[in-house]
Amino acid sequence: MPKMSERERLAKIESDQKKLADEAETVRRTLRSSYGAICGDLAVERLSEREFREIVGHAIRLGGGTTLAALKALSSAAPKTPTAPERRPSDEHGGAARRRPAPDQGAASPGDGPGL
Repeated sequence: MPKMSERERLAKIESDQKKLADEAETVRRTLRSSYGAICGDLAVERLSEREFREIVGHAIRLGGGTTLAALKALSSAAPKTPTAPERRPSDEHGGAARRRPAPDQGAASPGDGPGL
């Protein structure tokens, strides 16, 4: 087999690089799909999309071991029964909800009506 010229060698290397890059992209997509399927088994609906993206983004940025150690430390310090934060009507619409007085307590402020 005759020796390749530098130009031919460069062309072969570039071709091999392209094939490897294509193969890496195929494997990357397959791996991401399998990780995405795992999310189907998790109760991700308890998180907003923004929270989910941030959590996963931080986990990827920090690395698996560091993230697991931090989350385990937090979960051991947290209460045992996870609860969703209480949502008030004002949270949905961005405004503060007006408090109404209890039936037997009178007005909430001086301009609301007769007091006790």
